[in-house]
Amino acid sequence: MRRRTVPHDHGHAHIDPASGDRRVSIAIWANALLTVAQVFGGILSGSLALIADALHNFSDMASLVIAFAARKIARRPADERMTFGYGRIEIVVALINYTTLILVGVYLIYEGGMRMIDPPEVQGWTVVILGGVALVVDTLTASLTWSMQKGSVNIRALFLHNLSDALASVAVIVGGTLIILYDLRWVDPAITIGIALYILYLALTEIGGPIRTLMLGSPPDIDNLTVIAAIRDVDGVTDVHHVHLWQMQEHESALDCHVVVAEDGWVRMEAIKGDIKARLSERFGIAHSSLEFENERNAHTNANLYGHGGNGRE
Repeated sequence: MRRRTVPHDHGHAHIDPASGDRRVSIAIWANALLTVAQVFGGILSGSLALIADALHNFSDMASLVIAFAARKIARRPADERMTFGYGRIEIVVALINYTTLILVGVYLIYEGGMRMIDPPEVQGWTVVILGGVALVVDTLTASLTWSMQKGSVNIRALFLHNLSDALASVAVIVGGTLIILYDLRWVDPAITIGIALYILYLALTEIGGPIRTLMLGSPPDIDNLTVIAAIRDVDGVTDVHHVHLWQMQEHESALDCHVVVAEDGWVRMEAIKGDIKARLSERFGIAHSSLEFENERNAHTNANLYGHGGNGRE
């Protein structure tokens, strides 16, 4: 399946940074208090499902902390140590967070399996009450990040996580109710395993994004061949090679390549460069591009389209 070729949307309605920071800060404290309450409630009631949900909420709190710190750090300008700026800090910590989620999910499946063999006694009312509190906090966090998620992939991920957390809280409430009504102790570890599988699903489906970005992969919403065709279509350009297209930061893509210019177009090199950069920016949202021009008489031969391999002159 070919990837969509769309320009990056830079026209999001941005919330005032200070107001956005306050919203994230409130969400962090709410999830922190909920995590502590669920851990103690899980220990007192004997519910592994509550502890599993607590760990999930803790991971969301960690994600909120990461987002909060990243918002602060990413505003720092580029300097001699970080010439591309600090925007990638959130990608690095996101990778750490997803890796931690995977480890937590595997551990919970193991613990849930052991408790399925010998289900302990669980205090259903404690599970139901704290599950209800969790549902309220998840709804609050989702509402705080609703308007912010439209302009940030990371905040949108947090928003979706909290909506899904609300569903997990509903599952915990249902499990506690079944324990109260029918003393179905196996329901608690079963729900624990379900939450763990859900955590693994989220982590494994989303960890590819940070890995792709850190590996300097091409932007997922841009079709490379369409970009190359647009450059080749510029009047005076005969070929393109040694292409590098990568995701610099969440909303910034970059490209560098060698552009082969026809003999009669060499005198119009600046105009050709301006045309290429305008197309890259307007059609694909690529505002950062580095172009090396070659006269077709002395151009590389047999050069690879991507990377810097090839048997031609280097």
